Amino acid sequence: MRITLTSVNDEIYSLDVSEDMELENFMALAAFETTVPGEQLQLKHNGRVLSGREKKLKEFGLKDGDVVLFGQRGGSSNVLDFSNIQVPVNRPTQPQASGGQENPAVLMEMLRNSPHELALLKERNPPLASALESGDVNKFTQVLMQQKADKLKREQERLQLLMRDPMDPEVQKHIAEEIRLKNVESNMETAMEYSPESFGQVVMLYINCKVNGHVVKAFVDSGAQMTIMSKACAERCNIMRLVDTRWSGIAKGVGTQQIIGRVHLGQIQIEKDFLQSSFSILEQPMDMLLGLDMLKRHQCVIDLKLNELVIGTTGTKTKFLAEAELPDNARLSMQAPDDGTVTMEEDRQLAEALAKSAEQVTRTQVPSATATGPQRTFPESDINKITNYGFSRDQVIEELTRNHGNVDQAIATLFARSLAGPK
Repeated sequence: MRITLTSVNDEIYSLDVSEDMELENFMALAAFETTVPGEQLQLKHNGRVLSGREKKLKEFGLKDGDVVLFGQRGGSSNVLDFSNIQVPVNRPTQPQASGGQENPAVLMEMLRNSPHELALLKERNPPLASALESGDVNKFTQVLMQQKADKLKREQERLQLLMRDPMDPEVQKHIAEEIRLKNVESNMETAMEYSPESFGQVVMLYINCKVNGHVVKAFVDSGAQMTIMSKACAERCNIMRLVDTRWSGIAKGVGTQQIIGRVHLGQIQIEKDFLQSSFSILEQPMDMLLGLDMLKRHQCVIDLKLNELVIGTTGTKTKFLAEAELPDNARLSMQAPDDGTVTMEEDRQLAEALAKSAEQVTRTQVPSATATGPQRTFPESDINKITNYGFSRDQVIEELTRNHGNVDQAIATLFARSLAGPK
């Protein structure tokens, strides 16, 4: 019969055994397959610990296709749970604290010194990243402990499902969701490694122009149907007196906005050209948006290679504004402060972290070119030091290789990936 061994770390092994095999021999075979020492191996079936080494497997009710959960006695050191993670402190002469509790202050320092992991944490675990940036150890500890408790609760629910009939529709649904989430995480990690720029913000296309002699920074949007202007900008440009309120209505796009009215004819000065255009006046923070009606009328060309707007009817060219020249409200998705609007300072810090991440990825890609050569070996003491925190040997070797043998960096990477769970 075929018995499946599994752990809370998603390790899965399949064994073909006889129902008359004694538990002692089955445990020896399981220890060999799982690398868990035989004297520490513990097996559970349907929530019951298997004991009595001379008993046969069929006496425990085991049958073909059953799932057996394995772990270590006296705690699950192989479980990726933060309660069993020990963080090295800068006091090697003192014994480690019992219970395996990590030092939040040391963990905060390790994450701060690793821009790649900090960017990953910001993207995948904003609450913990916010607590980290606040510098408040108590706040960071509180958020971390709450997430640990939530993680433990999810693991317990997952174990309860694993111990049920694998063909149960509810179990199958849970397994399918876990596979989907793993694929999502894998896709995101690949994107973070090979195209970190995709997580940054794109600078929108703005140009300098004048309306009725007043300088305006206009947003060029070929996806907008009409040219619009804010009420405040219209008042500054002294054209509110020309607004025809009969053209009021609702503008629909990303959300809806009230149209106050329409200025049927106005002039926009771009460089030395004076171009005619109509304006729909809206209550919005953006001063002016050049829509498709104006762009098509004057045969405008958006040249992203040269970063300029070309007026097709006159041949005039004007450069798009650099990021430093954009107005303060130059955002596509403006949110109310209560919704947690991201500040410019946060954007800048994230951009810097992602830039450093890109440089680090470039450096770490060099060893991958020689992957076909001899595999690099690392001191067994370094490997054991990290595996004692609950990470598998394969994970440790992979991160040590990626970080050129830097133990602290490997620990920070593994911590960040563990902490940066699904939102």
